[in-house]
Amino acid sequence: MLNMENWRERITVDPKVCHGRACIRGTRIMVSAVLDNVAAGIPRAELLESYPSLQEADIEAALACAAEPERDRIRFRKT
Repeated sequence: MLNMENWRERITVDPKVCHGRACIRGTRIMVSAVLDNVAAGIPRAELLESYPSLQEADIEAALACAAEPERDRIRFRKT
């Protein structure tokens, strides 16, 4: 499993690739496409079959990337 801090090793943003959208490194697979499929309930095995260059760690990285903005904002109220 991917370390939550290491997702940046698998995700890139390049203005010349997919209009600067976050993509899986070395591909044109946008993080948003991975997230859309996961959110739609597509099984990971099917996702990996649909995108042969995608690896399980790439899916984990996409999820970690998406969670990053929320990590510092989550505050639990003491009860």
